[in-house]
Amino acid sequence: MKIGLFFGSFNPIHIGHLIIANYMANYTDLQQVWLVVSPHNPLKEKSDLINMYDRLEMAKLATEDAINIRVSDVELKLPQPSYTIDTLTYLHEKYPEHEFSLIMGSDNLASLKKWKNYELILRDYHIHIYPRPGFEIQEFKDHQSITITETPLMELSATFIRKAVKEGNNVQYFVPDKVLKFIDGKNLYR
Repeated sequence: MKIGLFFGSFNPIHIGHLIIANYMANYTDLQQVWLVVSPHNPLKEKSDLINMYDRLEMAKLATEDAINIRVSDVELKLPQPSYTIDTLTYLHEKYPEHEFSLIMGSDNLASLKKWKNYELILRDYHIHIYPRPGFEIQEFKDHQSITITETPLMELSATFIRKAVKEGNNVQYFVPDKVLKFIDGKNLYR
């Protein structure tokens, strides 16, 4: 099975993430998308990150009715910090029957050269790119491992949602209802 791995902190998961995952699962050659909840991206600050198990639970709540979108906790079980190449190697060994691809935004593609063993990722895995505001796809755009998709452009960010929640603003429709109930129930991001 062709599986797209969509890595993220999902802090919190929001409609933008789900639109991207749904697009990749239905409008590309991927048969399934796994949302891989990352404990901590080595290239990002950790300060705003809530508990990884709360982020995992929100991702599960957001996708429990999805047909071809799953949530993976694989990176929560691997040594930290989590590097994409290590996760890919682990998944390839654990599920040799699957063909794994990456799903990433054009912002991540712009910083790909900073990733651990990025050359191996480009050599051994396919990457589906979705557009991100302000990040033109320049480098690698003609690379054989890269597919640039026409995923709807999402300007919604988890940073915006965290700030809105902290300020007491309504985030209904930005996150699934079950996720909003979870955020309110645990008093997250306040």
